[in-house]
Amino acid sequence: MTTVVELEIPADRLGAARTFDRVPTFQCQIGGMIGESPPLVWVIGPDIDTVHEALEADPSVDVIASVTDSKQGDRTVDADDRDRWLFQLEFGDGFKLFQQIVAENDGAILAARGESGTWTVKLLFHERASLSECYTLFGQYEFDVEVTRLAGTNEFTGSQTPLTETQYETICKAHELGYFDIPRQITLKELAAELDISHQALSERLRRCHAALVSAELTDRMKPTAIDP
Repeated sequence: MTTVVELEIPADRLGAARTFDRVPTFQCQIGGMIGESPPLVWVIGPDIDTVHEALEADPSVDVIASVTDSKQGDRTVDADDRDRWLFQLEFGDGFKLFQQIVAENDGAILAARGESGTWTVKLLFHERASLSECYTLFGQYEFDVEVTRLAGTNEFTGSQTPLTETQYETICKAHELGYFDIPRQITLKELAAELDISHQALSERLRRCHAALVSAELTDRMKPTAIDP
């Protein structure tokens, strides 16, 4: 069954971390990657020169070409009307290893987006077993991936949930122990101890739960998913 999975990966594990640090407003978007050719990447930042200089100084990225007309480099980007510029970039060993793992497990990178030091990558697999093997390898190579969305094409029904299994179990435990009661019967710190995870990890997981549930109310819903960190 065809499966699409969305992952979040820290930039220091995948690439362009130095650029994110140097240019806090830097964002980038890859529409897809075919073979080993350096991809075309749309980027956003304060201006093209600042972005270009940051990319040139980043050891995890090689700038093959700036495809955008250089005249656009003289104009600063307004926050409400931001331009974007097209670069051809070759990423370093981290990204290449990630691509290799996906390709060797019959997967495809549909899209990749970088913002605030984090990459969001959407992958497609035709077999769930291939996704499971790929996920195991991500752990072995310490990519520190976080599954944020997983959908099978046959899993969209109105009575199902968009949560991953871990998210589903977490929110059920939170409800069971009275975290959502008014007043609360258990604190976030106590709930984190109950689940044997850090306070920060639980806070982030609950935010993802809330975001997924709100999104599901506005769109479709799915079963709890089988792949989880």
